[in-house]
Amino acid sequence: MVLDLELHDVHVLVTGASGGIGLETVELFLEQGAKVTAHYNSNSDSLHPLASRYPSKQLLFTQAELTSESAVESIFDSAQDHFDLSVQVLVVNHGIWPSQDTSIWEMELEQWNRTIDVNLTASFLVTKHFLRCLSKHELGDDVKRHVNIIFVGSTAGRFGEKGHSDYAASKSALMYGLTLTLKNEIVKIAPRGRVNCVAPGWVRTPLAEEALRDPNVVYRALATTPLKKIATTFDTAMQIVLLASAKVSGHVTGQIVDVNGGMEGRLLNNAEDI
Repeated sequence: MVLDLELHDVHVLVTGASGGIGLETVELFLEQGAKVTAHYNSNSDSLHPLASRYPSKQLLFTQAELTSESAVESIFDSAQDHFDLSVQVLVVNHGIWPSQDTSIWEMELEQWNRTIDVNLTASFLVTKHFLRCLSKHELGDDVKRHVNIIFVGSTAGRFGEKGHSDYAASKSALMYGLTLTLKNEIVKIAPRGRVNCVAPGWVRTPLAEEALRDPNVVYRALATTPLKKIATTFDTAMQIVLLASAKVSGHVTGQIVDVNGGMEGRLLNNAEDI
């Protein structure tokens, strides 16, 4: 039996929905009966199995490069037209993590700008047009009750991450600057509107599988983690869905929910470094 989170027919937009946490999040919302607009950047193959299980009246795929403001606008226009309902829940999940370890004094400006553009500026654009669309439409109290934003941050945004200052800075801005500011702004549009963030550590996604084959990477990931395990996509996606539910999280806003197994910090030195 599926726990009813009162998300039936609530319109949810998930960015970066084609893999890992995003794909799991889409599926959990669909199981709750939500109407889901699933955004992808370049490849929607992983979403196609869901299309065979859920009708178009419940699931819409939409492609966009989120650093383009016109493309972001088109997402909300097409989602509104398709479901005849404004997006009520926004899950800002997309992002990139340059895999090479690069100290900041060696980092090219091109890499820094690209990471900030995708992870932070695109999140600004998506959030901006989500709230702008809500402000333009006359919404009933039942629709407004479900309005909220969930950002997907990272333990890198809390603890930093050696060799990935661009990624850590972008996630920290989402977790602290945007989450804590927007919780005070969203209520101007939706009086019960909420803004929260989940912050996972290492998650076993298809993109992370190669790195996690290295025992040294696993050791560093778990060295300060009491639960001694790598998170699954379900671990993070379920927290997103719970936060989205006005039924169970209706008085929760401005919070960062760590989904990291109790991590206390990132290991800086290995035994051979001391």
